[in-house]
Amino acid sequence: MIGLEMGRRTEARRAPQLAIVLLGSTILAGAPGIALAQTAAAAPPVSTPAPEVGETIQTIQVTGAERLEAQTVLSYIQLRVGQPYTKAAGDAALKDLYGTELFSDVQVSNDKGVVTIQVKENPVVNRIILEGNKRIKDDKILPEIKVSPRQIFTRSKIRADVARIIELYKRQGRYAATVEPKMVMLDQNRVDIVFEITEGDKSKVRQINILGNEHFSDGELRGQMVTKQARFTRLFSSGTSYDPDRMAFDQQKLRQFYLTQGYADFRVVSAVAELTPDKKDFIITYVVEEGKRYKFGDVKVESQLRDFDGEKLAKNLALKKGDWYNAKLVEDTIESLNDTAGAFGYAFADVRPQYDRDKENLTMGLTFVIQEAPRVYVEKIDINGNTLTQDKVIRREFRLAEGDAFNSLQVKRSTNRIKSLGYFQEKFEVEQKPGTAEDRIALEANVEEKPTGELQLSAGFSSLERFIFQASIRQRNFRGRGQTVGLSGSYSSYSKSIEASFVEPYLFDKNVSLGVDIYRRDYNSFNFANSDRNTTYEQSTTGFQVRAGVPLTEYLTAIGRYTLNYDDVTLGKGTYYSIDQNGDYTCDPIRAGRYLCDAIGKRLSSILGLSVVYDNLDNRMRPTRGETISLNVDLAGLGGDVNYYRLRGNAAKYWPLGKGFIFSIQGEGGLIKGWGGDDIRLTDRFYLGEPQIRGFGIRGVGPRVVRQYYTADANNEYTVKGQDTDDALGGRYYYMARGELEIPLGSGAREMGLRPSIFVDAGAVWAIKSPQLNQCHTGQGCFVGQRDANGNQYYLDANGALTTNAVDPVTLQPNTIQGSYTNFTETFLGNTWKPRVAVGFGVNWNSPFGPFRIDISKALLKYDGDNTKTFTFNVGTQF
Repeated sequence: MIGLEMGRRTEARRAPQLAIVLLGSTILAGAPGIALAQTAAAAPPVSTPAPEVGETIQTIQVTGAERLEAQTVLSYIQLRVGQPYTKAAGDAALKDLYGTELFSDVQVSNDKGVVTIQVKENPVVNRIILEGNKRIKDDKILPEIKVSPRQIFTRSKIRADVARIIELYKRQGRYAATVEPKMVMLDQNRVDIVFEITEGDKSKVRQINILGNEHFSDGELRGQMVTKQARFTRLFSSGTSYDPDRMAFDQQKLRQFYLTQGYADFRVVSAVAELTPDKKDFIITYVVEEGKRYKFGDVKVESQLRDFDGEKLAKNLALKKGDWYNAKLVEDTIESLNDTAGAFGYAFADVRPQYDRDKENLTMGLTFVIQEAPRVYVEKIDINGNTLTQDKVIRREFRLAEGDAFNSLQVKRSTNRIKSLGYFQEKFEVEQKPGTAEDRIALEANVEEKPTGELQLSAGFSSLERFIFQASIRQRNFRGRGQTVGLSGSYSSYSKSIEASFVEPYLFDKNVSLGVDIYRRDYNSFNFANSDRNTTYEQSTTGFQVRAGVPLTEYLTAIGRYTLNYDDVTLGKGTYYSIDQNGDYTCDPIRAGRYLCDAIGKRLSSILGLSVVYDNLDNRMRPTRGETISLNVDLAGLGGDVNYYRLRGNAAKYWPLGKGFIFSIQGEGGLIKGWGGDDIRLTDRFYLGEPQIRGFGIRGVGPRVVRQYYTADANNEYTVKGQDTDDALGGRYYYMARGELEIPLGSGAREMGLRPSIFVDAGAVWAIKSPQLNQCHTGQGCFVGQRDANGNQYYLDANGALTTNAVDPVTLQPNTIQGSYTNFTETFLGNTWKPRVAVGFGVNWNSPFGPFRIDISKALLKYDGDNTKTFTFNVGTQF
């Protein structure tokens, strides 16, 4: 402020000098005119008003100033002691003082040479208050406005800030927003500024009108636009709000569409957006001129490169003479020719299209000219920006080495491989720069590292496992060597696990990967009694796996592995055991089913496996293009207690259909067979159901034993009790397939993380021998008594109370066994290869409280014993 006041005083002192100079210049400029007038004929006299002569200013005093010094106020005006005071000079002083925007009121008076300047200073802003803003928070508005605390209040700044706030709301499509500024006067000439904001609704695009289109309907053209008409079905779409930038983009989209359909002369004549009087909606009108439709004429390739035959290249082009003109196809052809030249080492090849338009025959001839360029070799590869990651970790992903002939396809592949590491920011490209000579090129990898350590805690609720808790810590670039180390654990109502892992992608700097996993997994199997889940057997697996991978080609990898598992399968003694004649606890087939009794025990599995994997997906986390195929074989029996061989294969392919649609198909199948006389254990078989095949319950597809309970009266008439149990037995063969279409939503829904899809799932599991079934009818000895948690039989003492004592300790008389006879029948169902089919739709949502997946499906094909399920969901959170 002091510097500003001194500057103003300097200007004030210079002002009289500047006035004298200007006056002198005026007089000099008028001198020739005066001389000319003297030599001319005498003109009639013209009367001029006498100049105003005021009183000489004796003194100037300032009143009313609180924060500003009197001398500071005087520095803003031209009045000085000793000058004559006139009304014009007083008005000029008023104008100068109001122009500073420091005063709310100024009065200038003169009393016999004593000039009094009375001022009222503008208040100081104490604070800025925003009210009514919900859609745009304070931290987004306050940095945009000019007024701030401890500044002098000025009306011009307030008007500018109101306009700025309204502009912020317009950017969100809220053209009905209003801002009313208010002042709250405080003591000491301070003021609070309150901006009362009425946000209003988003101004939607009510209608998009298109005039002049004859060959395409309005609906087809609207489908090409980013802006959409507001409809109930687009509730979550942000494309329904008006945006002038989006409107300009839509014009380009219309032009691109017509150019791909052969209309080379298409243009948008005008585009007008009109706001309705209530400021709630926009009506957009496009006037277009389609022009004539062209076909491709002669298509030629002229190559100035010695290794290319223009005629042969022209024959292999996708565009042909007589096809409708398509500008996108022309761009793709240019890119294809550039890639072809780059694959042969011509890094600086330039393909230029020359058009030959024939308006009479409506044809567009094309000649692609490949400019002469030198063959290029890689002079050097520079890596910049890596502070943690070692150079060798990046260099080993390059498909080119220094001194190799340049190949653009290998450069792209190198870029994708470095991106797939996941150590760097996604916006990464290997840059190509000229070398020290025409035939040299330098490749630069300018990476920007991102955190690769992950600490994740998650909790949630699943329709499969009820409460879920998971924790994991992983470092994907351990010590900058590209190694992965991790530790994870999970807990739910039906499963618990803990696992440690280590992966070295380049063992001893050779292109061989090595991975080790050590784990403990506890799983509680269950069956259903009506809709209630009952735990059946418990399986504990402790083991480790060692695997090594060797790339066979760029996309094909062979992976060998060895797995050693120690399994312990148990049943609850209190529920499924009985005491035999020797007093030993044994699994009771009446209680558990013979198939469960056969599964219990401790076994050691020694498994040798091999996988061959082909993978060219563009993104392994969320693929949109490419395919993956894997074949897996496992052989158990090289030591251990289990003998079997298992074959599995799966494949998936993804297609981008345009406009954000992604279609995928997946297939999987396998078989398992015992050898050396061994049968396949219940825990080693294949199971299908949720989540592999939606529309069915967990393990809801395939062979199973259904036990149905009933009662019998004196006349042996049976009444079903409605307490069925359902035990899935798995199978030795299985297959499943899935087709899914991911449906794009508007940008607003994409920002919310919504990804809906429709799907069809199919599959089956079968090929086991029918187990020995139990049939318990009245009088056939199906006695089921109660036991305690340790499997001890309950008895009834003389008072009818439960006891585990077989003999009354007082009377030494035997107690009565507590129990009852039960009637049930068991049926073996579902052992068929025939497909089960379900259709449905689902939504993935990255919600504010965690990832959420919901599926609603309907089983179209099912068989006796299958368990269906319409609604499934999974939700969790991270913190």
